[in-house]
Formats: sequence, C-alpha cells, structure tokens
Amino acid sequence: MSSASGTLRSTRVLLVGATGWVGEFAEILESRVGASVRRAATVEAALDAFRAGGIDCIVTEYEFEEGTGLRLLESVRAETTTLPVVVCTAAGSEVVASEAVAAGVTDYVAIDEGSEGTLEDLLERTERGVREARRATTRRDRARQFDAIFHDARTATWVLDPDGALARVNRTAREMIDPEVDALVGERFWTLPWWSGTEGLESDVERIVERALGGTFGNAVVTRPSADGAAQVIDLSARPVRDERGRIVSIVVEGVDITERVGLERDLRRSEELHRVTLNNMTDTVLITDEDGEYTYVCPNAHFIFGYDDEEIRELGTIDALLGEDLFDREELAAAGVLKNIECTATDKAGREHTLLVNVREVSIRDGTLLYSCRDITKRKQREEALATLQETAREFLYAETRHEIARHVVEDTPGVLDVDASAVYLFDADANELAPVARSAAMERSSGPLPPVHADAEGLVGYSFLEDESLFFEDVHDDDRLENRATDLRSAAYIPLGDHGVFVAGSSDVGRFDDVTRELADLLAATAEAALDRVARESRLREQDRELQRRNSQLTALNRTNEIIREIDRALVRAETRAEIDHAVCERLAADDRFGFAWVGVVDAVSGTVEPRAWAGAERGYLDSVTLDVDASGTEPAGQTAATGEVTAVTDVAAELRREPWRKEAVARDYLSVLSVPLAYGDLSYGVLTVYARTPDAFDETSRAVLAELGETIASATSAIERKNALLTTSVTRFEFAVEDPAFVLSRLARAAGCTLTYRGGVQQTDAGSDVFVTVEGAEMDVVERVAAESVAVEGVRRISADGTEGVLRLRLSRPFLALELADHGAVLRSASADEGGTTLVVDVPESVDVRGITELVADAFESVDLRSKRTLDRSSTRDLYSRFLDKLTARQLEVLRTAYYSGFFESPRESTGEDVAATLDISPAAFYQHARTVQRKLFSTLFDDIGVPTAPGTARGPVVE
Repeated sequence: MSSASGTLRSTRVLLVGATGWVGEFAEILESRVGASVRRAATVEAALDAFRAGGIDCIVTEYEFEEGTGLRLLESVRAETTTLPVVVCTAAGSEVVASEAVAAGVTDYVAIDEGSEGTLEDLLERTERGVREARRATTRRDRARQFDAIFHDARTATWVLDPDGALARVNRTAREMIDPEVDALVGERFWTLPWWSGTEGLESDVERIVERALGGTFGNAVVTRPSADGAAQVIDLSARPVRDERGRIVSIVVEGVDITERVGLERDLRRSEELHRVTLNNMTDTVLITDEDGEYTYVCPNAHFIFGYDDEEIRELGTIDALLGEDLFDREELAAAGVLKNIECTATDKAGREHTLLVNVREVSIRDGTLLYSCRDITKRKQREEALATLQETAREFLYAETRHEIARHVVEDTPGVLDVDASAVYLFDADANELAPVARSAAMERSSGPLPPVHADAEGLVGYSFLEDESLFFEDVHDDDRLENRATDLRSAAYIPLGDHGVFVAGSSDVGRFDDVTRELADLLAATAEAALDRVARESRLREQDRELQRRNSQLTALNRTNEIIREIDRALVRAETRAEIDHAVCERLAADDRFGFAWVGVVDAVSGTVEPRAWAGAERGYLDSVTLDVDASGTEPAGQTAATGEVTAVTDVAAELRREPWRKEAVARDYLSVLSVPLAYGDLSYGVLTVYARTPDAFDETSRAVLAELGETIASATSAIERKNALLTTSVTRFEFAVEDPAFVLSRLARAAGCTLTYRGGVQQTDAGSDVFVTVEGAEMDVVERVAAESVAVEGVRRISADGTEGVLRLRLSRPFLALELADHGAVLRSASADEGGTTLVVDVPESVDVRGITELVADAFESVDLRSKRTLDRSSTRDLYSRFLDKLTARQLEVLRTAYYSGFFESPRESTGEDVAATLDISPAAFYQHARTVQRKLFSTLFDDIGVPTAPGTARGPVVE
C-alpha cells in the first residue's frame, strides 16, 4: 500500500461505471492513496472527460447499457497508446480478456464484489499500470531526446567505445568528411580524417578524448579546414557515458561549428571597443538609471562634463543630485517615449557651473529603464550670451560720439563678452606719437597698476600690435620678452589692434583663458569697436568740414559784404576831390555796415607825438576825447600802435585785458569788443591810420584784416593821387635845394668812378624793363663814362645819345626806381640832380597842396646824409598849366622821341645830332622820327596858340607869360 500510495498520490484517475465497487474504489483512492478521482457513469461521459484532458489513468467497468468498456478503450487508444486503462469485469471470460488485450488494455481485472481482497488487488494493479506507463513514457522521451540530440543538424556527434575507437556518427559529422564513415569504424578517434590538415589539431583532440576516458569532461576550441578551404572553428567536447555500476561504456564527442559565432564575437569585441573609444572621446555623456534614479550605467567620459569618475558619480547618490530634481515629468515621458533638449544646470567637481541639454528616453537595458544623454552647451551658452552682449555693445556704439566714450564701452562690456575682467583701450595720439590708456578696468588697475602711455614703437607688446597690425594671444604673457610690466599679475592676455586708432588689451590672472571661441569673440569685439571708431572719426571729419564750410561761408558772406563796402569806397575815392572827402567817405561807408560800430581816420602830429582825428563816423559817443592816442608800439590804443609800427594792429577781444590798458574800459563801455587799425601808407609816405571798431569779439578774421589792410593802401594811393593832381594845379611851389652824401646813389657812384659831372635835368621814363634816365656828362671822355656805367650793378643798360669830346648825353637804364619817380608819386618834382666828385645837389619842387614834411622825410630816408641848403617859394601857375596841358596830349612814345631828340642836341643850332642819328638811337626809321617830331611840334603849338592863348604880337598879351 505504501508503494501504491506513493505512485498514485496526486494521480488523476477517471472511474467509469455505476456499480457498487466503483464507489468503494473511489473512496479508497481518495482517502487512502490521495489520488484525484473523477467519475463518469457512461462511456460517452468518460470520453468527454478524457478529451477534456487532465487524466493520468482510466479504470472502467466492462459492461454498460450503451456498450462495453472495450469501446471506450478503443476510442482512447485511437488517440494515445501510453495512457494506462484498466478494464474490470465481474463476468469475465477468456474471450473478453483476449479482446481487451487486443484492444491495448493495460490490465484486465476480474471483480468479485464479495471478496475483500478484490479492491486491494485492483488498487495494486492500477498502481502497477500507472508506474509502467510512466516508465515507458520516460524511456520513450529519453529515446526521442537522444535521437534529437544525436541527429541535431547543428551538432556533429561521435560515439566512441571505451578504448576511444569510433563506433557511431550522426549525419552532421558525416557531412564534414568525404570518405565513407563506415570504413572508419574501429579507428582511433583522433586519427580520423576530421582532424587532419592542421598542425596540432590531432593532439588537441586526443587530449580531450583521454580526459573523457579518464572520467572527466574534456573541452577545446579547435580550428580545421572546411570543405571550401576556409577555416572552420569547432567547439569540441567529450563526456563519458557510464552504466548502472559506474563503468564507462562509451564516449560521446560533440562538435559545434562556432565559426559564425566567433566572427560575431570578434565583430562584437571590435564594436565594443569602438563604442568604448567613442564613449570615452565623445562630448555627450550617457547615464542609465532605474526608476528610483539609481545608476545602472555611467558613461566612461562622464568626467569630461562633471569632473567625476564612475565611482564618484555613484557615490553622489541618485541622478537628482547630479542634474537636479524634477528634471522632467514622468507621465509626459511615458506618453512620448522620449523628451528632448531639456535645459538644466549642473555643478562639476571643481565647483564650476555647466549648462546642459539633456535628452531622456525610456529603455530596457540590463536593469535600467531611463537613459539620459547630456550635452554640455556651456560654451555655446556663453557664446550666445557674449554675442548678445556684443550686440548690445554695438548698439551702444551707434550712439557714442567720441573715441573715449567708445573705449569706455569696450572696457565695460569686456567681462560679458570674453568672461575676463582685466581690460584696457589705448588710443593713438598722433601729436605725441604715443598710445595713451584712455580707458581701463578696475581689475586691470589691480593687476598692473597705473598704465603709462606707450611710445609708438615695436619694443613693447602694445606698440608692436599697433604698428604691425597683428593680434597677439598668450597662454602666459610672461613668456614673452616684450612684456613691458614684468610685475603684472596678468597671465592670459590678448593684444588686438583697433586699426589706426589704437589697441585693445584684455587678460586674466588665469593661464589659458583664450580658447578658439574666446579669441573669435575678442576679434569680433575689437572689430566692432574699430568700426565704431571709424564712424566717429568719419563723423568728426564731417562735422569739422561742416564747421569749416560754415566758417568759410560766414567768411565769404562777410568778405562779400566787405568787398561791397570796398567797392563803395572805391567809387567814393574816384569821385573825391580832396583828401578830406576821401577820409569822410571811408569812415561813413565802414560805419554804415552793422558789423562795425565806429570808424575814424587820424594823422600823426609830430610835435605832440599823438594821433589827431581828421574824420570819423558811427557811434563815437565821446570815445576819441576820452582816450589817449599816443604814438607808441605797446600798451596804447590800437591807432597809436599802428602809427608807431606802420603795421596792422588787431585786438580780437577788447575785454580780455580790461584792467591793464585804460582804453579798453572806454571801448567796452561803448560796445567796442574788437578793433582793427591799419596804416594809410603809399610807398614810403604815411597818410595816417584807419581804425575800425566792431560790436562782437573776433570780428576781424585773417581775410578781413588782409582786405582792410589793402584798403588802407588804396586810400593812401588815392590820397597821393589827389595830392599829385593838386600839385599840377597849384599856383605856388616850394623849391628845396639839398646837399646829399651817399656813395650808394647811382649818380654819385658813377661821377666819382668816372671823375666827371653828371647832371639830371628832368627826363625819366618808367617801363617794364626799368627806369630810363637822361643825364648830361661833363669833364670826362664819354667812352670812360659809358664803361663805368656798364660795369655798375645799378645800371642795366647804357646808350649814348650825343657826344662832343668830353661832353654828351647818356640814357641810363637803372635796375631800381629813380628818386624822381618816387617824388612824383607823392606830388613833388625832382627838378635837377647834379653829382661830381665833391658831392651831389638835388633841387626839388613841392606844390603847396603837398605835405612838405613828408617830402623832406622821403628825401632824408633815401640817402645817408642830407643837408637842406635853401628853401624858396615860386609862383608857376601858367607854366604848370602849360606843362600839364601839353603832356596830356602826348603819347608815351612821342614823349620818348621828344626827350631823346632834345637831349641829343637835335634842336641845337648848329645841330649836334641829325634826325638819322636820333632814329638810330631809338631803333626806328628816320621817316618815323620826323613824323613823331612834326606831331610833337604841332601839339606844342596847338597848346600855345589854341588852348593857352599866347600873344600873337608884341604888346598884345592874351594870357600869362610862360616862365
């Protein structure tokens, strides 16, 4: 019972039938054995239960109303031959037994319901049937398993006898060689053709077989040539097979072709190596965690971003400690599967903050479910922020108006653009030829101290960068010998030229701060600053040009107004008949201009040494009576300074030295804020000063000064012309006789050198070639005088007009204006000049209308020593009138012909020169000479008889007698 109990325990038994023993047997199976019993009353119900599955054994009656138990048996055997079926009958026979056995019954039991041992026997035989069925099933399964293993197409199998000789092979092993396998049975396994062709292969196979023969498992990976000649890698193993007593009855050798797997493993190792190298060198870091944030994988390159190695990252705890809490929404990730470009910040091992872009995705790798890929965008973020700062800097540059303002913006924005604190901007000063530090940061002051100007040479880094137009970047600037300040704390440094404007310097106390990105940003900042400096310089030039244009326009406007005044004054000068008219006209025209408040003309009083006003116009308001007009070169009223120096005097700001010079207070009180005084001088004679006062400072620029100074000359010239005109019309002259001593005077020098007497009695002509003067010679040979005159530097040409031994007439062409011309310009006439070895005598006639003092001063200034011998008054009104009328009718050529003929003795009796001689002197034909002579005579007689009215007979006077 114990055996049955063990076999049938938990066995699922189907009891088929309705007789009494079926119920009793069911009780025994359930209560005593512990089997699981299911009951069916009919064959159909039993078949349904069988087909439903879950039955380990069937015990059935033989007889049923609808058939027998054999029908049930036949139906079951149609589907399975292993299920144990026990048929029980109370009325059995040999025929029934034979039919049951033929139908495949497991056991046939005769039931005696009255016998106590019948059910026990049924129990035992049921147990035996179940046990034998199970054994058969096990043997069958093992056989199937062996067949499956032995005939596995992926595994070559050899069975060896206990001596190592070949006994059997499967199909896979057969296909590995060409010879017939049956012929190899009984041969030692390691000597067989499978293992030939490769050195050392046979010994490797023998070794694993011997291990199996020794009772242990043998294994080796061997390589043999395959049928196609390629290398075939086989995982070869040998194991002993023992019987029930433990004796080795056979050896099973298995060979698995792992050529492809080895290749895949090799490729996998290469791939793993590639991935390992890639992960170690890629900038992105990959982390894998479980749902709790615990790390299941840390990328080997994690230290690139975080500075921690694998161990240190795991020691930090969960990933929240590294990337921060609430990095993403778990539900959102579950819905999307991946979340990209999550921006966060993380602090590395050194305490530096990094900006990361994190992608999170769901995975199932090892024990990890979340994969994080982290990309460090700190540099990109810094660059974006730097570019934003640079853009803002560029906008600030648009509104900067000076170079210093731009330099200040550069220094202020350097930390935001380059992430360095020390910076400075040097601007080039062309006047001093140096680079001046116009802007610097506090960090630059702390690290380098006060920055001195740098001379523009290549000795230092700043000067070198500027002159060579070269950007310099240093990992450690102390490594360069051109560093000017060796005591500076700067290490990393950049020197970037700003075109022709200067140099931008930036640096840090750390080494190696200028990477490629920072250098690019530094160049961008410098280029932006250079463009701004170019703009400011260009706009400054434009503003300066505008100011210059405005200034010139103002000057041109003022000049036009001044020229208009000058034209008005010129018209007034032409109409003026007297000097007083000239003076008053000039003052009135100037005072009429709203720029000028007051104008006056004064002359020097030689006795008092002051300037005496002669004419004025404008808002005088008692000014001339309130100031002292002393002739003095300094400290006096501008008119007095001009009178003393003969130069233009300009005071641009009268109020500038108000306390030092008394006249300024009087001028300011009358709104005279600028003054210009110009001399009225013509040649060597002064006709006084013209002084103009303006209501604004700086009213007289250089152009105005030049124009008014020229106006002064014009006024003096007009005054001189008036005096000459008056001199011609005057009825009285004063004749002066001067004795002069001056070896430089041309007549004196020639008379002394030739030992003769030279006399000028009128007759001088000014031409473009020089001054032609006619002189008479007495007391010396003409040839000698001619030679001496030709050798004199003051004489450019000599021509003999007439000669008679030691007397004659010469025409001298002088290189400098003759005194007679200078006197004539001022209304006086040089009547004669006689020079001999003893000295020179001059006779000068000064009309009554001409300032005598001026003429005497002119003569005195012309010679070294002048002595006035005599002075007398003559009445020559008729003579002067005749002379002027006659000269007005002659042309310059006619006058030249008349003078030459006169001084050559043509009109003497007898004649000293013929008409042909005079013509030759003048380089004209005789006919032309005679024509000129007759014309001159006709004009002379016309003046005598028609214009003046000379008496036609003695005693019948019609006009004044000519002297």
